[in-house]
Amino acid sequence: MVKALTIALDAMGGDAAPKMVVRGASIALERFPEIRFLMFGQEREMAPLLKGKKALLAASELRHTEDVVSSDAKPSVALRGGRKSSMRLAIDAVHNGEADCVVSAGNTGALMAMAKFVLKTLPGINRPAIASFFPTLRGESVMLDLGANVLCDAENLIDFAVMGNAFARSVLGLQVPTYALLNVGSEEIKGHESLQEASAVLRASNLPGRFLGFVEGDDIGKGTADVIVTDGFTGNVALKTAEGTANLINEYLRHTFRTSLLAGLGYLLARPAMKKLRERVDPRGYNGAMFLGLNGIVVKSHGGTDALGFANAIGVAVDMHRHGIIEKIRSDLSLLDRNSGNAQAAVV
Repeated sequence: MVKALTIALDAMGGDAAPKMVVRGASIALERFPEIRFLMFGQEREMAPLLKGKKALLAASELRHTEDVVSSDAKPSVALRGGRKSSMRLAIDAVHNGEADCVVSAGNTGALMAMAKFVLKTLPGINRPAIASFFPTLRGESVMLDLGANVLCDAENLIDFAVMGNAFARSVLGLQVPTYALLNVGSEEIKGHESLQEASAVLRASNLPGRFLGFVEGDDIGKGTADVIVTDGFTGNVALKTAEGTANLINEYLRHTFRTSLLAGLGYLLARPAMKKLRERVDPRGYNGAMFLGLNGIVVKSHGGTDALGFANAIGVAVDMHRHGIIEKIRSDLSLLDRNSGNAQAAVV
């Protein structure tokens, strides 16, 4: 019998909250009947949405709060003034041991600031990173950091590699994941000093998996590595570029199939294949960015997602908890010999 786990939900976070959150929780409960929810939000809005959902009501506890972190709030302001907000109380529930994970579609910066302040980072981790899935020609890969840390040194990149490696083994189910540093070229001489130092340490380490060295931007979609490691600035640009390109191609296809009657007929014939394509690249299927490196499981859903996307974010939290992601990161950090890597860097 699968052990029950409790997930704290920031019910007021997201463009379509709280309706999207309630519907998403209901979908997730059908997939994972063992989960329970602590929902934090405004009771006057939440109660009518929960009415009639017997299974969800039985599996949930609603805790009222008036305060909500706005989507445009500065992280520092939210941290100081949002102590009674739905976001902060959901994070507190994990810290207090009332919940195993927290999921929010709210303000990313505020969520990171609050989570880091309340839950702290794991020993040996200086900065947490945002990680998410990428569809590739070989299936799925994970990439980090996607925006939490604009400037990173070698130590940060090494930490990200450890966390991404553990995630690939835990959630993607890969026994020997491949991992690599994103660079301007695959040659060992390419890249700035931090990349060179991080590469030397990772090559000398005995981490699980296989370190590939450097990869380039086009390797992301190819699936050359299961884990792509980079700084938050580069990762965020790569993520937004991929999203924009997907939208561009979608619009091109729409326009092309409307250019003539024959093109429209071609669409009808190709509709089953086009449906499969949409499902393969549907961003809702990859929703749920992970805040790795915290002493607790925190999942950030896209603010503009719908119920299905939010349910998938809850699913990511379930997988992370089931597979002991935090324990794996702790264990892998103990395998690193950073001094040995620095000696190797001098040789390179």
